[in-house]
Amino acid sequence: MEATPEGLAAAAAAREALKQKKRSLEQLSSTAAGSITGSTATDGAAAAKKAAPERAPPSCTHEVAVPPDFDAAAAEAALDPKLHGTMEAPLWSGQMAKQYPFKLDPFQSTAIACIERRESVLVAAHTSAGKTVVAEYAIAKAFAEDKRVVYTSPLKALSNQKFRELAEEFGDVGLMTGDVTLNPSARCMVMTTEILRSMIYRGSEFLREVAWVVFDEVHYMQDRERGVVWEETIIFMPSDSRMVFLSATLPNAFQFAQWVSYIHTQPCHVVYTDYRPTPLAHYAFPLGGKGLFLLVDEQGNFREDNFAKLRQTFEKDVPAGGAAGNAPQQAGDRRGGTPGRHGGGRGGRGGNDRRKSGGRGGGRGEGDKKTGPSLSEDLQKVVKLIHDRSFEPAIVFSFSRRECELYAGELVKFMANAKPTPLDFNTPEEKEAVAEVFNSAIQCLKEEDRQLPFIQAMLPMLQAGVAVHHSGLLPILKELVEILFQEQLVKCLFSTETFAMGLNMPARTCVFTALRKWDGEENRWIGSGEYIQMSGRAGRRGKDDKGLVFLMVDDALDEDTARSMMKGQAMPLISSFKLSYYTLLNLLRRTEGSGADMEYVISKSFSQFQHEQRLPEMESRLKAIESEASAISAATEAAAAEFLEARERLRQPQAVVAAAVQQPDHSLHFLRPGRIIRVFEGDRDWGYGVVVSAFRRTEQDRPGIPETAAAAYIVDTLLCCRGAAGRRPATAVPEPAQLGAADAEMQVVPVPLPLVTEISTLRISIPADLRPAESRKAVLLTLRELMKKYAGQQGVPLLDPVADMGIQDEEVSAALAEAAAIRQQVAANPIWQAEQARWGKGAEESAHLQQLRRKSELLQEGEQIRRRMRASQLTSFRQESKQRTAVLRKLGHVAPDGMVLLKGRAACEIDTADELLTTELMFNGTFGSLDKHELVALVSCLVPVDRSNEQVKLSVQLAKPLSQLQEAAKHIAEVSRECNLEVDAEEYVQSFRPSMMDPIYAWSKGASFGEVCKKTDLMEGTIIRATRRLDELMQQLEHAAAVVGDKDLASKFEASRATIRRDIMFAASLYI
Repeated sequence: MEATPEGLAAAAAAREALKQKKRSLEQLSSTAAGSITGSTATDGAAAAKKAAPERAPPSCTHEVAVPPDFDAAAAEAALDPKLHGTMEAPLWSGQMAKQYPFKLDPFQSTAIACIERRESVLVAAHTSAGKTVVAEYAIAKAFAEDKRVVYTSPLKALSNQKFRELAEEFGDVGLMTGDVTLNPSARCMVMTTEILRSMIYRGSEFLREVAWVVFDEVHYMQDRERGVVWEETIIFMPSDSRMVFLSATLPNAFQFAQWVSYIHTQPCHVVYTDYRPTPLAHYAFPLGGKGLFLLVDEQGNFREDNFAKLRQTFEKDVPAGGAAGNAPQQAGDRRGGTPGRHGGGRGGRGGNDRRKSGGRGGGRGEGDKKTGPSLSEDLQKVVKLIHDRSFEPAIVFSFSRRECELYAGELVKFMANAKPTPLDFNTPEEKEAVAEVFNSAIQCLKEEDRQLPFIQAMLPMLQAGVAVHHSGLLPILKELVEILFQEQLVKCLFSTETFAMGLNMPARTCVFTALRKWDGEENRWIGSGEYIQMSGRAGRRGKDDKGLVFLMVDDALDEDTARSMMKGQAMPLISSFKLSYYTLLNLLRRTEGSGADMEYVISKSFSQFQHEQRLPEMESRLKAIESEASAISAATEAAAAEFLEARERLRQPQAVVAAAVQQPDHSLHFLRPGRIIRVFEGDRDWGYGVVVSAFRRTEQDRPGIPETAAAAYIVDTLLCCRGAAGRRPATAVPEPAQLGAADAEMQVVPVPLPLVTEISTLRISIPADLRPAESRKAVLLTLRELMKKYAGQQGVPLLDPVADMGIQDEEVSAALAEAAAIRQQVAANPIWQAEQARWGKGAEESAHLQQLRRKSELLQEGEQIRRRMRASQLTSFRQESKQRTAVLRKLGHVAPDGMVLLKGRAACEIDTADELLTTELMFNGTFGSLDKHELVALVSCLVPVDRSNEQVKLSVQLAKPLSQLQEAAKHIAEVSRECNLEVDAEEYVQSFRPSMMDPIYAWSKGASFGEVCKKTDLMEGTIIRATRRLDELMQQLEHAAAVVGDKDLASKFEASRATIRRDIMFAASLYI
């Protein structure tokens, strides 16, 4: 029962059942509270029953960005200063458009004053600070003026939740997502940002009536995949609309406001507060140990003394009580020994299997033998503490969906078997309430689906007060968990980090099971911005005197890393603007006859704006470099020019040779422990290091990357890094150092194979255990001696790509010869000689050589700055735009004069899949030749989906259209390469995975959901999410067919889409 009257009625019945149970539980609670007056209760329970005292909010920070040519005087003259204040000091002393039953915080009052001035405003504040108040006021203001308002969110789930909240508050609210459209004529429309962008590109009349647009979670703009959606939408917003931006704290909030004011030629205010209504206390729990160590107190002070005591627990048994201060102590005896580790931290010894160094979650690696309690057992101790001290509700964060389910399941078993009495988070009355709400919620499903094992298994866990929340969960169960958590019927929630992104559901306590995560490229410590976002879920305003954060840590966590993570700034907002064919076609269509061109549009991007703002700083630094370099008379200007020219000429042949050497089939045989290699990261030279191990990433860790690609491999390498004393403050990222530097130390750094630029013939012996500092220092000393020995014109001996590595390639041979000739020409250059000797020298260098090396460094830095100044985003996008436009012309989307043709106009309708391949299949007859079941099965290949580990076996009737799709994809890749775009044809074809073809075909033919789940190893929620995206794509294909005038194909898409829109796949949201 999808979003039909029956499905919506069932969802409404579930919400009503919850309300009734909530009222009965509140009555029962008040009766019980009256009967125990004067009796003894635990401190934690008593604290939960009384209102928590709240700190007085401090004044906020306000700034206003005004465009250069804006007539501020005229704007001020149009407003009464007694009512509106001034642009620099806004206030509102008139009639409020919305009344609040509480006193507003300063940042809320200031933001509301900006809205009353009808000027855009960015509100940057911590989670639960009360940003929603500002959004609601903008809606109320629009209603008071009989205008329309749009509320955008980054997630469909958040849109559904906001729709319910705003509908209860304002009544006249509609919803538009790719799944559902409700009440489209409402004055307040809640929608995803993608929907708003589509409306803008289509020139919807709806936008003419919009006075305000609220962009919730605008920091999503830095998302690598979807961030461009926010940027395009903001650029093309109608000039007479005003915007309210809600965001987590941003260090560069004013820069963002300057950009908005620049592109819209109107003021944009920034209201910023780092005030947290409920302070946080951050504790560490040592894995394999006991006790909690207060690392950051409620005043935000980092406790070095306690961190030192924490570190001691990994070396010897010490009482934990003194370190924790007034923190609650954990029951139970300390177990002997810390967990065995293969590596994963600084100085750890890497193994060949990455899963032994922390897996997806990271932060803890296990060897073959476990000498202490498992992480799950340690976690159970922490949760028992939370239960015993009434620190619930708690959110337990893990970076793996499987781990969330594993830990939750083991916790429920532990609670049931606890001695002397079982543990339970819920009372019998609460268990009954959970059961009633659960049974009401699943009435949205048909009887067969209600009996599915994973649905039936959920109820006992929920009744115990424990739940799981992640993207692989059934949407209806995920929403049920959210609702029960909000009503405090779920007390311990195991979740991935997505729960902290947008959903406004704070808890009293947050637990981190790990502090390392796999981000698709590396297994890294989480950043300070991520930590702030997730830990910020702890502490409920008006309920808790403080929020608690428990970190489960091992000895890989050092003080610099901890301080950087917990006390560092949030990440600045960085542009993710990029050109897609969807963007390009819509921009071409939008600018037809308008006089604007692609360069004009790109020049308005936040990316270009940030680049232009950096130019003065780069110019200043360049002048300083040139001044210092010219003062060094150790080499002539002619020698400096010759050196720079040689380095520039070497770039191309070196890149050709490095690309060949980095191929796994050429290099892996030589990347054995002890091998000397050279590492370059962009313009940053890490110098020579020592291989510890090399391994291939798992398929889950390298989505879309074939195992034959260099990017699929990691080389754990001992590199010379700056020690803690010399490292820049507030960063845990290793930084390269000279071998001879006083603060140099060797650290094990995971290096992607594409960063390995040279492989030496030399191998050295390395200690079996690299964790002790002495072992790594021994390697440093050995490496120093080697570099001194080979310092000079020839340098470290390298493997010959042809003679030693067996690379038989004419282009590589030619590049080697060219590079050798360049080096020979410049061999006598004094700066070149100093550069070649830099890794073998240190404090022992002569003054003359030190001057030469310094000049070399200055000249290289100056050249890098000049390249960055030349390579503006406008320049790079201009080139990419030409290449992509050439592809569009060759494929028949765009005419030579830039006019968007019929095929291109069809592609303008597709934004949920690859627009080129989708339209190619539409126009070459592939889609038209299939029946409705085969059609929807084939289109499922175009929908991005998690990688499946199962071997796909298709019937002949499905294998043939899949082959046609792959041939079309190959053709597009070939055309792209002809137009000088770097496209890996094999990788491009493999990105269209057929893993959902068989399940979708079966579902389209009427199979049950249980039968569909047996056809794939994907999680149930992943199947449903992919099917709903498929439904959205089918709807877009229907519109595209209508655009080109093919009514028969449009009807086929409509009929095909209808075959999948049923039952549990499209069950109505509990929020709507």
